[in-house]
Amino acid sequence: MPKPHRSDLARAGSLIAATPDFPKPGVLFRDIGPMLADPSALAAVTTALHERFDEEFDLVAGVEARGFLLAGAVAARTGTGLLPIRKAGKTPNPGASVDYALEYGIATIEAAGDLTGVRVLLVDDVLATGGTLAAAISLVEQLGGEVVGVAVVLELEELGGRAKVPHAKALFTA
Repeated sequence: MPKPHRSDLARAGSLIAATPDFPKPGVLFRDIGPMLADPSALAAVTTALHERFDEEFDLVAGVEARGFLLAGAVAARTGTGLLPIRKAGKTPNPGASVDYALEYGIATIEAAGDLTGVRVLLVDDVLATGGTLAAAISLVEQLGGEVVGVAVVLELEELGGRAKVPHAKALFTA
């Protein structure tokens, strides 16, 4: 699979929209929707997300909701399987669940399956505070898997998520 050209990635990054005061006043929401809707941008991003991990993973895990979209595209491009990491109550017979702190309470994610001996690439859209991705890593490990990489489209540096997920690789920073 050809490596994306730097200009393709730069163009993809330029398609990430910023929406002020969403979902609440004072928040600047980063929307990858326009990037996902553009075929060449989506191809460049999904290739770039996995290119450093091609020989190292057996399964791609994606965190609900936009992480599903990216992880599914990466899994299809690499011929691997997909593990959806869901919000609590969405997975029948979850094999494990992990609680994590939000600024306004506690959230839970869950997944099903036996990942014993499986090398997992974890994919999500944004690394913000790191709480969700740290919980997803713990979840994969509880299921017996090994997270060999964490790939995100955008890191929001000012929120400090790198402290919780120091090995994450982001395509873009804001």
